[in-house]
Amino acid sequence: MILRSLSCRFLTIALCDAAEPWQLGSQDAATPMMQGIIDLHHDIFFFLILILVFVSRMLVRALWHFNEQTNPIPQRIVHGTTIEIIRTIFPSVILLFIAIPSFALLYSMDGVLVDPAITIKVIGHQWRASTQPYEYSDYNSSNEQSLTFDSYTISEDDPELGQSRLLEVDNRVVVPAKTHLRMIVTPADVPHSWVVPSSGVKCDVVPGRSNLTSISVQREGVYYGQCSEIRGTNHAFTPIVVEAVTLKDYADWVSNQLILQTN
Repeated sequence: MILRSLSCRFLTIALCDAAEPWQLGSQDAATPMMQGIIDLHHDIFFFLILILVFVSRMLVRALWHFNEQTNPIPQRIVHGTTIEIIRTIFPSVILLFIAIPSFALLYSMDGVLVDPAITIKVIGHQWRASTQPYEYSDYNSSNEQSLTFDSYTISEDDPELGQSRLLEVDNRVVVPAKTHLRMIVTPADVPHSWVVPSSGVKCDVVPGRSNLTSISVQREGVYYGQCSEIRGTNHAFTPIVVEAVTLKDYADWVSNQLILQTN
């Protein structure tokens, strides 16, 4: 029982879309971008293991051949053409295997590669650290105003059963699954960062500039993130909650939000 509790505590692998205590590894990928990041991480880790084994063997051989007790007369190895060629070419090949998928991933993360079906604008404020306004620019109510709402942090004194502390909000960002989205992030007065780990998105902006990124959530679920810019009191606790639903549920949600905004 003790061993089981220790293994559960120290070997927890992320199997959800929010951070867990003593978590090892990334959260489950919800977008192709995040899946590419995880695959690249695993590939690089494989090369790191090869390098660790090779360097460890070199160190052990050096300690053995130049040890006074085992080898009073050390070997006089000045240089070797073969080993010098290997240690020059081998790292170059490893860097090449890492660079090719890295460049492809960076290119896919750089901008909007596909025409988005929905555009969502995120606005960061300095004196409203516990809230984050969102604007769905593609939808207008009867008074010709875009669909907008504020997403307030649920106080840690008022969480409901099943809600995560300091990660839940009253109004989630609802998006349709398997749909290309364009996120426009802009700050009102201070630097801002819109981060959702499961989607592989970290979009940083500074005052006077806007930044954009694209995501395509492949499965339904609720994904948690936080602003990673510490800009003042409570800014470290600005949660971001994205809920991916079916296209029909998304259309119903948009209709209800437009009715509430009109009334």
